[in-house]
Amino acid sequence: MGFFSKLFNKDKEKKQETLDQGLEKTKQSVFSKLTRVIAGKDKVDDEVLDDLEEVLITSDVGVDTTLKIIKRIEERVARDKYVSTSELNGILKDEIVALLAETGNKDGDEWDLPTDHNPYVILVVGVNGVGKTTTIGKLAWQFKQAGKKVYLGAADTFRAAAVEQICIWGERVGVPVIKQQMGSDPASVAYDTIASAKANNADVVIIDTAGRLHNKVGLMNELKKIKDVMKKVMPEAPDEVLLVLDGSTGQNAFEQAKQFSAVTQISSLAITKLDGTAKGGVVIGISDQLQVPVKYIGLGEGMEDLQIFNRTDFVNTLFK
Repeated sequence: MGFFSKLFNKDKEKKQETLDQGLEKTKQSVFSKLTRVIAGKDKVDDEVLDDLEEVLITSDVGVDTTLKIIKRIEERVARDKYVSTSELNGILKDEIVALLAETGNKDGDEWDLPTDHNPYVILVVGVNGVGKTTTIGKLAWQFKQAGKKVYLGAADTFRAAAVEQICIWGERVGVPVIKQQMGSDPASVAYDTIASAKANNADVVIIDTAGRLHNKVGLMNELKKIKDVMKKVMPEAPDEVLLVLDGSTGQNAFEQAKQFSAVTQISSLAITKLDGTAKGGVVIGISDQLQVPVKYIGLGEGMEDLQIFNRTDFVNTLFK
């Protein structure tokens, strides 16, 4: 069992309860639509598949990913010759889990921290308002609960509120925050954070970055500079570039993801605010279209409501 599984899955029953509650709005929406699709039908035919396509698209899975899923189900129906509508839910779950696996999504216990170097460096990106700093705070808390020594870097130096917010989280969690004056060079903050963390034998470094996207060239140059400066202290850094997205915005989150992936290489996703929306299907579409795994999902306000993403549990819960 990997470190992340031990950290995030201590109480599997409570974890499942949080997942059920967090995805309730999406579940109800999807279930009611699926029920209408198969009402009065015995066999999965072209009409059922057309209706299923509409269900997935209106559940924010996205057109391209929906067409992939429908094609897989069509192939399954053609191979098996006869598929009853009672089997449809199980087949749908199987094919979405398989699709997510191909994108690198894990079943939770497959993530682990590297053992060949410390600290593990996470560079966090995302537009303002998606829950980026809150996600950083919750991650810091989870790592600390696991006995890890954590440092935070306030490299969003263009907004006083961003620096203040991450400092508040640092105090709340009880971890040091490395910061500089407003308007300082973000790369300098990243350098100081990793240097301090390394000197003090920290296990994990989480660095916040500016969330503006109105100037893509400027953002791309800034992120490249941060990465280049990090490597002067640690050649492996960053170990992870985590993009935080607000799941409640549905397809807008997908657009943000595309824009960020155009300016920097993203290695993992955190999708927040899923508990207040019926648009949870966006998790499937964003991961598939970007070909980037979802690592964390936000299902509430509590520290433990940030869960490590488990592709099978997520799909089984969504299509219960």
